[in-house]
Amino acid sequence: MTPTSRVLIAGAAGASALNAVTYLDMAVRARPASSAGEDSAARLADLAHVDLGDQQAGENRKSGLGPLLGYVTSVAAAGIYAAAGGRRLPTAVSALALTGLAMVASNAPMTALKITDPRSWSAADWITDLVPHLAYGTVTAFALKALR
Repeated sequence: MTPTSRVLIAGAAGASALNAVTYLDMAVRARPASSAGEDSAARLADLAHVDLGDQQAGENRKSGLGPLLGYVTSVAAAGIYAAAGGRRLPTAVSALALTGLAMVASNAPMTALKITDPRSWSAADWITDLVPHLAYGTVTAFALKALR
């Protein structure tokens, strides 16, 4: 198996864990889905001068592009981590490092795009963001180790 294959598999596994924890949280707390991914897709399309279509088509495209941005971020974070040699660290350290990397990789662009401002988040908001990213980091670290 190639290093690229390992990163793709580990990143996708981590993204699946993040999504599962997010959906479980939504079901348990009856909270709505975040629109941050869709808002990011719309903002990036605006910046790139890409027309997503009329209102219905545009909404449908944003609904597809938002989650895809999440998968791209998940695989990119796994790739950056693996390329930096982090996979040689103990699994617990790798899990925490990947958690932090994924949080920065997802929140920094959204902050730059003015989709969110983490400085205004409550403690509950931080926990809502941290827990799924911790699932991502843990699963990605274990996957990278298992696929070595």
